[in-house]
Amino acid sequence: MKITSSKLDTSHLTANEEALRRCQTALELKDKGSYEGAREAMGPLWTRVGERPETGGLYPSVTAEVLLCVGVLTRWIGSKNQIKEAQFLSRDLISESITFYESVGDVTKIAAARAELAYCYWREGALDEARIMFNEALQKLTTEGNTRAGALLGLAVVEWSDSRFSESLRILNENAFLFKKITNHTIKGTYHNQLANVLTNFATAEKRNDYFQLAIDEYEKADDQFKRAHNVIFRADVKNNVGFLLYKLSRFKEAHGYLEQARRLRTLVRDKIGIAQIDDTLAQVLIAEKRFKEAETVAKRAVRVLDKSGHQCLLADALITHGIALARLQQTERAQFTFQRAIEVAHQVGALNKAGLAALTLIEELDELPPDTLYAAYDASEWVVNSQSLEILRRLDRAARRAVSTSRGQPKARAVMEAILNKPCSLHDEVSKYEASLIRQALTQANGSVTRAAKALRMTYQGLAYVIGSRHKDLLKERSPIRRRSRKAQTDGPPNN
Repeated sequence: MKITSSKLDTSHLTANEEALRRCQTALELKDKGSYEGAREAMGPLWTRVGERPETGGLYPSVTAEVLLCVGVLTRWIGSKNQIKEAQFLSRDLISESITFYESVGDVTKIAAARAELAYCYWREGALDEARIMFNEALQKLTTEGNTRAGALLGLAVVEWSDSRFSESLRILNENAFLFKKITNHTIKGTYHNQLANVLTNFATAEKRNDYFQLAIDEYEKADDQFKRAHNVIFRADVKNNVGFLLYKLSRFKEAHGYLEQARRLRTLVRDKIGIAQIDDTLAQVLIAEKRFKEAETVAKRAVRVLDKSGHQCLLADALITHGIALARLQQTERAQFTFQRAIEVAHQVGALNKAGLAALTLIEELDELPPDTLYAAYDASEWVVNSQSLEILRRLDRAARRAVSTSRGQPKARAVMEAILNKPCSLHDEVSKYEASLIRQALTQANGSVTRAAKALRMTYQGLAYVIGSRHKDLLKERSPIRRRSRKAQTDGPPNN
């Protein structure tokens, strides 16, 4: 199998050498944000998302490299081009690459591929699965280099996404020496950007101006690294993040300036998903400025784009912002529907922290909730109880007080003490029991099939399987036995069990 290209001279290489060269070049272009260039660099090996790469005649180890490369590119290109199934396609390709790496016994490459697979789960909102995979990968990726650095960044992002800010900061601080050592500008920029994101969260919760300044300094370092990498997309992310930080400081005029810069950069590369994320930030700024009508229009625009993208976590965030704008406009019914949809969207992919935030915001923004709805929303908001954000925990405490006073009335102090001492009750345990009951019912109706039960519960197969295996192991006997899938089945989708 001989391949030639006018853009990449490989005429002097063997087929296996050429495939490896194309993968290396494509991933380098991906790091610069040139996704179309990366796709073109793959040449006849692969031409579009949704197509399996041509690997006939290649060594198993090279086939694994091609599958991994195409899986990574599928994730990035699919995200930019609003291809809903891109994350699933990416996951299947990377999983197949792991099978080939296993056949040649390459432990390090298996770990690197599992780290890339973890990124797929993170993008889908399955934070627990992503966390497990990153940790497993890092146990094998002991050599200090770009691959280990990328996995550490992924784990830090997962912890940050789960509002475990102290844990994210610990990972970044303990490995700062590694990020100083490497020369990849995109990875170094991502490190500074993520560190700034964590510092922003601490600054917001603790009202620390020194943390705000540290965050701004880190964003400047990130922007410098992305300039060196010629990565326009990541520079836009930084400017969006700085705009968010300035909004938190109530420096609205400056925030608008940075968001305009971010939008221009995203427009240059025709990235609709990125523009929608910037619109979500812009809507939050407009809400803070009490420009609720404008905020509602911008937030609705972001929701419309993200609804077609397959990025359920980003969609949940945008729905929360849209719900706030509607609530401030006194459009109570639409706001409630929007918040509840955010809860549903996040819950479907197992992003319980985002579902909890949506429920918490529902309680905060709508005063005239029926008692049953209020108490159900508080039950859902308990999904953020393990957050390391002081701000979120304070919000949760206020919501708890409102839920108790509204749903149960204002009990006398003595009655409260008697209830605590004589009838101890864990809300977390009660929610867990209710969750187990729903899953058991769904499995019974689906004759033990996790695939069909997940569909009935509006969850992903992976999300439900994880919930059963981690929180309700007694239900393992209720599900059908897990069947080992063939390679074709791995490509086609989840097993029917």
